[in-house]
Amino acid sequence: MQNFFNKIAFVVATKDRPNDLHKILQSLSDQTHNPDQVIIVDSSVIPVRSITKDFQALNIKYLHHAKPSAAAQRNIGIKVVDSDVELIGFLDDDVVLEKQALEVMLEFWKTASNDLGGCAFNLMNPLPTGGKKLKATALVKWLGLYSQQKGVVMPSGWQTLFGTVSKTIFVEWLPSTAAIWRREIFERFRFDDFFDGYSYLEDLDFSYSVAKKYKLAVVADAKYWHYPSPFGRINQYQFGKIETKNRIYLVKKHGLSLLRCYFGVLIRFIMTIGNGLRNRDKSHFMRALGNCAGISKTLVQK
Repeated sequence: MQNFFNKIAFVVATKDRPNDLHKILQSLSDQTHNPDQVIIVDSSVIPVRSITKDFQALNIKYLHHAKPSAAAQRNIGIKVVDSDVELIGFLDDDVVLEKQALEVMLEFWKTASNDLGGCAFNLMNPLPTGGKKLKATALVKWLGLYSQQKGVVMPSGWQTLFGTVSKTIFVEWLPSTAAIWRREIFERFRFDDFFDGYSYLEDLDFSYSVAKKYKLAVVADAKYWHYPSPFGRINQYQFGKIETKNRIYLVKKHGLSLLRCYFGVLIRFIMTIGNGLRNRDKSHFMRALGNCAGISKTLVQK
């Protein structure tokens, strides 16, 4: 099958990261196939529009959105993409695409089936994750908390990671870090406004919703690198609160197992306390305290 996806646009949500934004725009400028449009939705305290002047060759549309929210910023960006663009991608402002990544991705789309909804680029430098031995146990799999299969959503509401893939795989969710979507899906799907502020798990919710109607893939030869920025982050207490509140919301929304979710939250809580004791780092205890606050909030809202 030969598809004719001639135009692609990227939406980049950013906040207080001018240097990172410059890098991703440079990365797009250096591509062997340049995007047809770039939408920057900026929630910086000091707007960073001036950075776009260095990239006159890119067709950039700049918007400033006063209230920071990656979910809301992406929804806004989608609305202003040119009407003749067939593919819409999202990029975090702290990623760098390899020079042929976009060209490879577009070649993949040319032969894609009509039920392919979205594709992720292949992350070349995934961060190490904790609890590998625990995640590999039969008990954890039996409880529906985690699996060794890449890119699936468990009954607990936890998603399995896919790291760096050696071949293209089909999955049940995609991160919004670096991914491309068929434009038509935005006629039915959008990022949930619940995930406002620091939009943790908004990409899991969005992509898992799409996966119920379309196929999703991770394209092995379309490579990128992620260099997590220290700027624009929240403190560990706030993150701990959001990670439990948002996870429980996602589980309820998609009809997954709330009991298994609470098991997962408890295990995550114990791991966080253990890391705090082992590393003598009070930020872990603040995250654990935030977990408790997040659970309390969800119980009150019942």
